[in-house]
Amino acid sequence: MSDDDDIQYIKRQRTLHYGSLEESERKRQNAASSEASTTTTKGTPAASGATTTSTGGQLEDIDSDEDYEESTKKTSGSKQAAAPPPTAATLANKIDDDYFDLEMEMERDKVALLEEFERKKRARQINVSTDDTEIKSNLRQLNEPICYFGEGPAERRRRLKELLAGLGEHAINRKQYEEEERKQQQREQDQATWYHEGPDSLRIARLWLADYSLPRAKDRLARAREALEVASATRAGRMVEMQKKLQSLAPLCSQVGDTRPVSSAAFSADSTLLLTASWSGLCKLWSVPDCELKQTLRGHASYVGGVALRPGVKADEENVVAMASGGHDGAVKLWGFNNEESIADITGHMPHRVSKVAFHPSGRFLATACYDSSWRLWDLEQKTEVLHQEGHAKPVHCLSYHSDGSVLATGGLDAFGRVWDLRTGRCIMFLEGHLGAVFGVDFSPNGFHIATGSQDNTCKIWDLRRRQPVYTIPAHTNLISDVKYQQECGSFLVTCSYDSTTKIWSNKTWQPLKTLQGHDNKVISVDIAPNSQYIATTSFDRTFKLWSPDS
Repeated sequence: MSDDDDIQYIKRQRTLHYGSLEESERKRQNAASSEASTTTTKGTPAASGATTTSTGGQLEDIDSDEDYEESTKKTSGSKQAAAPPPTAATLANKIDDDYFDLEMEMERDKVALLEEFERKKRARQINVSTDDTEIKSNLRQLNEPICYFGEGPAERRRRLKELLAGLGEHAINRKQYEEEERKQQQREQDQATWYHEGPDSLRIARLWLADYSLPRAKDRLARAREALEVASATRAGRMVEMQKKLQSLAPLCSQVGDTRPVSSAAFSADSTLLLTASWSGLCKLWSVPDCELKQTLRGHASYVGGVALRPGVKADEENVVAMASGGHDGAVKLWGFNNEESIADITGHMPHRVSKVAFHPSGRFLATACYDSSWRLWDLEQKTEVLHQEGHAKPVHCLSYHSDGSVLATGGLDAFGRVWDLRTGRCIMFLEGHLGAVFGVDFSPNGFHIATGSQDNTCKIWDLRRRQPVYTIPAHTNLISDVKYQQECGSFLVTCSYDSTTKIWSNKTWQPLKTLQGHDNKVISVDIAPNSQYIATTSFDRTFKLWSPDS
C-alpha cells in the first residue's frame, strides 16, 4: 500500500465572498510576515514549523479581522507553541457573518421578478377607459400627475393600468367613496350647531331679558283672552270703522327732508316726533304733525341707512341716549336731545355697512343689522356687546323685535329670514320661501305673525306657532323695501315698494284697503305712529310724507 492511500482528501465547498482583493492580499502578507518572525525567534526551522507557517498563511485568507488580531497577539508572545492545523468544520465556523450568501440574493431577485410578472399580468387584465379625459380624471383622483413630459395617451393609459394593478382594481371607487364621505362629514360639521362659553355680561343680559319678557307675555295672553270674549258683532263693527278710517287716508304733510334721498324714518313712543335719515349723512328730528325741524344731527361721514328712537326717554332729558343711527361706513352713533353731537360711537362694525338699527322695547338694548352677514346686540347699561350672531349666508338687512322683547327676527340678502331667541341665542325658526332678498321684516302685536317683504315683489305672512308661511300677498310690481304692522292691535299691515306706492292690507283677509300714491320716485321706508294716527313714508324724491285720515 502506498503512502497516497493514507491521505484523505476533503472536498471544500466553494463559497464566493464579496470584498476587496487588495484588502485580502494585504491580510495574507501581514500574516505571512508574522509567521516568519515567529519561526526565526524559535531558531528551529523544522519541517513541521514550515508547514505551520504555510498553513497559517492559508488560514488568514478566510479568517476574520478578530481572528487575525487574536493570532497576532499569540505569535507575538515569547516562546509559544505552534497551533495545530484546523479541521474543515473549524474553517466553516470561522466564516465571517458580514458576508452574505449569493443564493439568498438570487432567491430575492427571483421573488421580485415573479411579483413584477404577476403585477403586469394583473395590469393586462384590468379594463380602463380609452377616453384620455377620463384617464386624466382617474389619475387626479389617485393623486398622481395627470401627464408626464413626452407622455402620450397610450403611455398614460398604460401607467394608469399599472397603478391600478398595484393599488387594486377598485382603487378609484374607494377614492371616490372616501371623498364623498369626507364631504359629507364636512357638510355635517358646517351644519352642526356649536356653542362656546360666553362672558358674564351675556349671562346678566339673558337673565334680565327673561325677567322682562315673561310678565309681558303673560299680559299679552291675558289681553288675547279678553279679546275673544268680545261679541262678534262688536268686532265686526270695529273692523268696518277701521277700514273706513284707512280708506280716508290722505297726505297731511309733504316735507323736503334733505338734498339727497331720505332713507329712513321712525316715530317716537308718544307719536310727537319723527326722526329721518338721509344719504347726505344728516339725521333730522321733526315735530308731528306740523313737520317743523327741531334738531339736526351731524356726524356721519357717509349716508345713513337706519334710525331709531329709544322708548322711555322724554324730550327734555339731556345727555341721555335717545336716538341711534347706522351709517354705510359701519359707524353707529348714539344721540341725545338738544345736542347736535353724538354722545357715544359704536365702531365694532367697520368697515361693513350698518343697514338698520332698533331699540329693544325696554330701551336697554340696541340691535344692529350689518353687512358682514351678522347682527349684534349691544347692552347700553353695561356698555358692551353681549351678542354677535352669525347665521345668514349674505348681509343682514333688516330686523324687528317681538312685542314681548323675548325674540328677534332678521332678514337678509340671502332670501331667508331667521327668528332668534334672545334668552338662549338659538335660531328657533327658519323663514324659507322667498325668491329674492328680504328687505323688510316686522312682528305683529299678536305675537305669532311675522311679515316679510322681499325682492320677489311679494309679502309673506309667517305663523310662529306652525313654523310655516300662512299666506303670500302679491303686493307690488317692484321689490318691497319695507313692511310695518299697526303697533296698537295689528289690524292692518303697510308695505312700501320701489314702484313708488305704499299699500295697506287687512290683517285677517289680507285684502288691499288703500293705496297711498304721491311720491315721485321709489319709496324706501315706512313707519306707523304708535297711536295709529299717522303713517310716514320716505322716498328717493328727497321728501317724506305724513299720511293721516281726513277729519
